[in-house]
Amino acid sequence: MKFQIEGKDKGSKARAGQVITGHGSFLTPMFMPVGTAGTVKAVHQRELKDDIKAQIILSNTYHLYLRPGLDVIEKAGGLHKFMGWDRPILTDSGGYQVFSMSEIRKITEEGAVFRSHIDGSKHIFTPENVIDIQRVLGSDIMMVLDECTPFPCEYAYARQSLDLTNRWLLRGLEHFNKTEPKYGHFQELFPIVQGSVYKDLRLQSATFAAELNCSGNAIGGLSVGEPAEEMYAMIEVVNSILPEDKPRYLMGVGTPANILEAIALGIDMFDCVIPTRNGRNGMLFTSEGVLNMKNKKWEEDFSPIDPNGFTFVDMQYSRAYLRHLFHYHEILAAQITSIHNLGFYLWLVSEARNHILQGDFIVWKNEMMKKVSIRQ
Repeated sequence: MKFQIEGKDKGSKARAGQVITGHGSFLTPMFMPVGTAGTVKAVHQRELKDDIKAQIILSNTYHLYLRPGLDVIEKAGGLHKFMGWDRPILTDSGGYQVFSMSEIRKITEEGAVFRSHIDGSKHIFTPENVIDIQRVLGSDIMMVLDECTPFPCEYAYARQSLDLTNRWLLRGLEHFNKTEPKYGHFQELFPIVQGSVYKDLRLQSATFAAELNCSGNAIGGLSVGEPAEEMYAMIEVVNSILPEDKPRYLMGVGTPANILEAIALGIDMFDCVIPTRNGRNGMLFTSEGVLNMKNKKWEEDFSPIDPNGFTFVDMQYSRAYLRHLFHYHEILAAQITSIHNLGFYLWLVSEARNHILQGDFIVWKNEMMKKVSIRQ
């Protein structure tokens, strides 16, 4: 994998680049739509490409491992062929899903033992077998197994967890180097920086990850309930250590405001379920703020859903029509909001990139922060 930095902002740590993978390249900063089970909910692959203009998506190891299972995906020739997607895919390790289900999992030195949320069957994820699973999936960028600590988290537990994560990282990387891709394209492995909201632990984790000289690095364990200011502080600490010539991926973040702030701190890649999950519940992200489309105030508002005319679906719909669809629980409501929200997120990072290259990112970002934080 290659990462080329094409421009840097003078007023912040923001940078614009390009990542080249086995299934083509994508520009940074980049937001990755979340296709948990090999599909971005309510969005067709054609819409992902043509309307949303997604250059890379994320899929989930845990869910695909359980259903449809590795045998099916391997027989299909890997996840790209199984879901009909010919652009890059990043897969997480499945660790976050395991660790978020504290009542049905147990952490050991060997790995994470858990019970399926589908049928209660017992499974284990180890640093080695999550590499094997992602080899079968055939994703372009793979994640190591880590432990994502909750917030708040006692310092002693955060340190103990980080030590375990680092041991798992070494095991996973060793197994990665011993195995080969299955489908003729190269795959890359990213370490994940942890350490909760403790500066010394984050510095230790970032240093440990950076010294391994992998193709890129991820930052995990944030956006789990901590105040936004603490998240930004940890990003700044970690990015002071992570190498500039490798892409930096902030996992599971976030709102448009979170993304803009993180770009200014030097983050290149993002993913989050907010645009689709919140969209299915009536939240619409626009260039002038966030709209709750279930509100009665839109009942006779026939203006476009975005006040500046931005639309990322194949037709321009009014706020009144979209509110009507939600009121009657029509599936089209979820489709329109999911496509629009993802399109807006991709537009936002694309505009950020343009302003980085133009040299006025920080001015544009400060103005956009005011707009995207408004709720209507």
